Amino acid sequence: MEKPQPPAEGECCESGVCDPCVWDFYYKELQQWRIQQSELQAVQEK
Repeated sequence: MEKPQPPAEGECCESGVCDPCVWDFYYKELQQWRIQQSELQAVQEK
């Protein structure tokens, strides 16, 4: 899995009313990526 990229300029309307926002998706994917990276690192250190 590649590291997620933040939303491009203009993808967020910045109204604060969208639920979920494109940033919500980004942060969720980033969290999943970080967990995966930690797991891969733990396996490699064994």
